[in-house]
Amino acid sequence: MSDRIVLGIESSCDETGVGLVRLSGDGGVELLADAVASSVDEHARFGGVVPEIASRAHLAAMAPTMRRALDESGLALSDVDAIAVTAGPGLAGALMVGIASAKAYATALDVPLFGVNHLGGHVAVDTLEHGPLPERCLALLVSGGHSQLLLVEGVGEKITEVGTTIDDAAGEAYDKVARILDLPYPGGPPIDAQAKSGDPKAIAFPRGLTGPRDAKYDFSFSGLKTAVARWVETEQRAGREIPVPDVCASFQEAVADVLTLKAVRAAEDHGVDTLVISGGVAANSRLSELARERCASAGITLRVPRPRLCTDNGAMIAALGAHVLHAGAKPSPLEMSANPGLPVHTLVVR
Repeated sequence: MSDRIVLGIESSCDETGVGLVRLSGDGGVELLADAVASSVDEHARFGGVVPEIASRAHLAAMAPTMRRALDESGLALSDVDAIAVTAGPGLAGALMVGIASAKAYATALDVPLFGVNHLGGHVAVDTLEHGPLPERCLALLVSGGHSQLLLVEGVGEKITEVGTTIDDAAGEAYDKVARILDLPYPGGPPIDAQAKSGDPKAIAFPRGLTGPRDAKYDFSFSGLKTAVARWVETEQRAGREIPVPDVCASFQEAVADVLTLKAVRAAEDHGVDTLVISGGVAANSRLSELARERCASAGITLRVPRPRLCTDNGAMIAALGAHVLHAGAKPSPLEMSANPGLPVHTLVVR
């Protein structure tokens, strides 16, 4: 089978992404272009993503981002053989912009359309950097909206959730703690930067859901966020200066400790020897460092895409589209709609 070009469109939150990949006859996927326009600066003063602002930003950015991706790849729209678009999960209005655009391009080009799962895209994107995944592996997806452990049995065929957060996602906890400490939004990068000069053992913040009777693979970060807030309030009432680097380092250590502990435990329990970490928080320095240490001790191969591919982008959607196309999935109907709560086991909307 000859090579095919797959175009991917991502618009689930505050990044407008367009990616292009080449799918070879043997299932290999090569990245050709990855163009992203972010509206994060427009949300910063609100301390979080405002859905209406995000939707309007996608409308304004879609066509220019498409042009940049095509220019980067050296391809024309007429070279595209299939289109993949994020159908969910995500913000309803934001998803609708991407889906409407994908439907228009698919109809104009007369090519198949695949409405795919955003979470599956975060797994598939690793193949653009490290090549094919083993038949079975575990993925730790950590972002502003998701903290999940996923058992992957064919990246374009079957992904099963084995653990998830019962409240705040890890990235959401970072944003809330950053707000408590008067640090910029999004909270991940500034907390990581502050933590480098702090003591991770300075404050004994709690590790949620790590007791012997707690869910083995689920996460909880709401209590950790509250513990940071209470500690800061106590220090402020006592008139003491807040040691921001120590708070950041101690908070970050608690997050990384729980994430890596449960990821390695799940990999061992499910008999897999490869762990993929993706999502925006995967770029966190302490998370990747601790994951390397624990995976090495357990004899588990760790794969982490470069930071640019960890955050939301069109390349990951194009990659997943290529994998489901190679697996023989049927295209999605043009009547498909956005599904903000699309479960991870639904890789392609039927």
